[in-house]
Amino acid sequence: MDKYYILKDQKIVAVDLTTWAKWLEKNNANRHVKDEKIGDVRVSTVFLGLDHQWGDGPPLLFETLVFEGELDGDMERYSTWDEAEVGHAEMVERVKSHQNH
Repeated sequence: MDKYYILKDQKIVAVDLTTWAKWLEKNNANRHVKDEKIGDVRVSTVFLGLDHQWGDGPPLLFETLVFEGELDGDMERYSTWDEAEVGHAEMVERVKSHQNH
């Protein structure tokens, strides 16, 4: 069975499909962990609300994605808000280091 998740004060809560859908509709803008531009490149980290773990391990509920530039399409996924913040900062540094080459 698929698992659906919402955020309450940056903490993950498992919910049923109806609760998830209503929360997502109401809180779409609140799903962003970070979103920033480095030149023409955008690095966005969001709460997905669905588990993207395709194997064993904790649910992967957050995603950082690079738009444009040399790393366009690079992505990382995380299990917690804190991991997502750290991962976002690491991706921003990767983008910056590629722009300096």
